[in-house]
Amino acid sequence: MKAWISAARLRTLPLSVSGILVGSFYAFAQGYNNWTILCLSLLTTLGLQVLSNFANDYGDGVKGTDNENRIGPQRALQSGAITPSEMKRGIIITSVLTLASAVMLIYVSFGSENFGYSLFFFFLGLAAIAAAIKYTVGASAYGYRGLGDVFVFIFFGLISVLGCYFLYAKTIDVLLFLPAVSIGLLSVAVLNLNNMRDIVSDAMSGKNTLVVQMGAAKAKIYHFVIILTALILTVIFAILYKFELKQYLFIIAYIPLLLHLMVVAKNREPRDLDPELKKVALSTFFLSILLCVCLMMWQAKG
Repeated sequence: MKAWISAARLRTLPLSVSGILVGSFYAFAQGYNNWTILCLSLLTTLGLQVLSNFANDYGDGVKGTDNENRIGPQRALQSGAITPSEMKRGIIITSVLTLASAVMLIYVSFGSENFGYSLFFFFLGLAAIAAAIKYTVGASAYGYRGLGDVFVFIFFGLISVLGCYFLYAKTIDVLLFLPAVSIGLLSVAVLNLNNMRDIVSDAMSGKNTLVVQMGAAKAKIYHFVIILTALILTVIFAILYKFELKQYLFIIAYIPLLLHLMVVAKNREPRDLDPELKKVALSTFFLSILLCVCLMMWQAKG
């Protein structure tokens, strides 16, 4: 049990639900109150994240990417705590449970009268499961071709925020693109930081992440650009949404992120970036929580 909990990588879970919270509370602020949708959305997203973590452990393990050169916590397959066949079963079971949760979410959201929407979100759920697995699993794993950033941005940002809001409102709000892009970029920043930390071992193992392709110096610039863009877009969202002064409470979450950028700017040793992963992930989660609070302030004001 301890090995499976470790393989689930609990520290990654808060980041995975950040977009769900923002999309849901944006809907709540507009009067679309449905806590069942929120609970099932969180459950489905957590299932997808755990599935991704299991698949990542399996994919990197069987490819030999997780070896003695890797920095960070030892993985389950790498340590021998879980065998490849056991992890395969874990991936299958988690996939089935996550799909079941997604089907319940779709039914609660659309019922039987919106078959077109239900069908679209069902295939979207299948695509999310496939994306979670194919990041490192198989010969065509997209994480080994520098496409991880694109998929993280789409699923953790756009689909997470906009898709979740659609489950409530059955429409898309253009203004919501701003926080969706922000959460997506901050999620990409976590992946980029992970790849910056692992640049040496990834290059040796043939894992051609975007960081390996662009090099450490350009990866730092990229890191600064995506985080600062995310922070600016969130402020623009607050301005356009007509936040009052007290609703800019979310800016508190900018402090650890800006301090993090100072650490990255001074960094010379990739392994020293490992503690920063948790800081960025939790700061993103903290930002999403504060945004939810600010949106509820707006609802109360209205």
